[in-house]
Amino acid sequence: MKPLRIALTKGRLEKDTVKLLESAGYDCTAVHEKGRRLILPISSGESEINIVLAKAADVITYVENGVCDLGVVGKDTIMENGRSFYEILDLGFGKCRFALAGKKGKDFYSGYNEKTIATKYPNVTRTFFEGKGMDIRIIKIEGSVELAPLLGLSDAIVDIVETGSTLKENGLEIIEDNVAPISARLIANTASLKLRKNEIEQLAAKMEEERAKQ
Repeated sequence: MKPLRIALTKGRLEKDTVKLLESAGYDCTAVHEKGRRLILPISSGESEINIVLAKAADVITYVENGVCDLGVVGKDTIMENGRSFYEILDLGFGKCRFALAGKKGKDFYSGYNEKTIATKYPNVTRTFFEGKGMDIRIIKIEGSVELAPLLGLSDAIVDIVETGSTLKENGLEIIEDNVAPISARLIANTASLKLRKNEIEQLAAKMEEERAKQ
């Protein structure tokens, strides 16, 4: 049977996942010496896995369409783009949060007028405000979303926050930091989870065991 194929989000999640796989006994030399290659074999001696390096949204696309059995992607990408797959494990790294932020000293919830929110994550934002029963207008921003309230384009933003330093440096403050917590998740293709259940469960168990040690 061909090796399991797991898509990793390039960058920090890739590095953290490789570190976890190495602690689980996999030789990840091919990943460290990848050059320009995007499909890389790793082995534990007992089993082999093919690593596929991709952008976050593409990880979900590859898993949903069955060309990859598994994927590692942030919960933010899942919430914004996820549709048909299983989320099987919280890997515990890549932690941050979605927050609502606006101009310092301004009362966001005052008044009855429709609020305008700028964000890279319209689906996450819409779900959050629907839960509050608020009507909002959403403007999608691809670049530095902090600019929107500074230029008067929006009343506030919904964005990923780690330390909050970027907000402070731009005269913004967190209004609510409980929009949603984020961390890296292991996801699985629905058919793969049925056809290769034992292999996937064994790998997930190894990763969970090593995650618990960290």
